[in-house]
Amino acid sequence: MTASAAQQTLVIRVAVPEDHDVAGRVTEEAYSSSYSELSPAYLASLRDVAARVELGDVWVAEDADGVIVGTVWVPRPGERLSELALVGELDFRQLAVAPSARGRGIGEALTRHVIALAEERGAVRVVMNSGPEMLGAHALYAKIGFRRLPEREHRIEVEPGRFLDLLAFGLDL
Repeated sequence: MTASAAQQTLVIRVAVPEDHDVAGRVTEEAYSSSYSELSPAYLASLRDVAARVELGDVWVAEDADGVIVGTVWVPRPGERLSELALVGELDFRQLAVAPSARGRGIGEALTRHVIALAEERGAVRVVMNSGPEMLGAHALYAKIGFRRLPEREHRIEVEPGRFLDLLAFGLDL
């Protein structure tokens, strides 16, 4: 099946409580396959979809068999998930595609869904941070038209003594 055919069979919808465990596992597996040395505490936070739902909407992508193969976290209208988003911008976090489902256009479909939400909400730009190891995601963002926002990039301490240089990307709408 081609990537575009796979995208056409996807259903993207807001996660319901019964989806939280699976969506959390997908997020954990996706990040574990792209990042080395993730701590147990960080892995637990990736699995904690219920905590994310308190702060925004978690969307899931289901394949033709009804299996959750991807997920993304988006703020509710008028809100933001991080300091990255300025007034008029929509940010998103934790875009994740199950490693077994990569290459089927799921990440692109989820990103385009976020863009459509931003347009519906009247946002002028979509923004997100990404770690330096997420090369596949960076290629996807460039393909869609995102550009680096170096003036918004910074280093964060993700855990005591462990730092991550966050890259910033934006797509003007």
